[in-house]
Amino acid sequence: MTMTDPIADMLTRLRNASAAKHETVEMPYSKFKANIAQILKREGYIKDFAAKEARVGQTLEVTLKYGPHGEQSIQGIKRISKPGLRRYAKSDSLPMPLGGLGIAIISTSSGLLTQKECLDRGIGGEIVAFVW
Repeated sequence: MTMTDPIADMLTRLRNASAAKHETVEMPYSKFKANIAQILKREGYIKDFAAKEARVGQTLEVTLKYGPHGEQSIQGIKRISKPGLRRYAKSDSLPMPLGGLGIAIISTSSGLLTQKECLDRGIGGEIVAFVW
């Protein structure tokens, strides 16, 4: 069975694994998902990620991060632009999740960036997801 929205699947796997307090979560690999994981690692929402060989293709293994008392680093994660309804933002109207406490992952012509990086560069793009 084919998947219509693999990015939403990735975000759901991260949300569910974090809620269940799993150490790692695996999903099918793609460059786009690896770029999302790179942003999450850089912003401090996950510990690490790695591409691993599977029987067919590759898998992306994400190591989740928790606080000293088991608090989730990812409190919430939401897919914004979907295959049925794409959401775009100009450089002067970029979203600020939770008033700037969260991040918006934006797909631009320069690759995947956070809303803060987009503001610095003065570019807009497709709003992929919010993470807080």
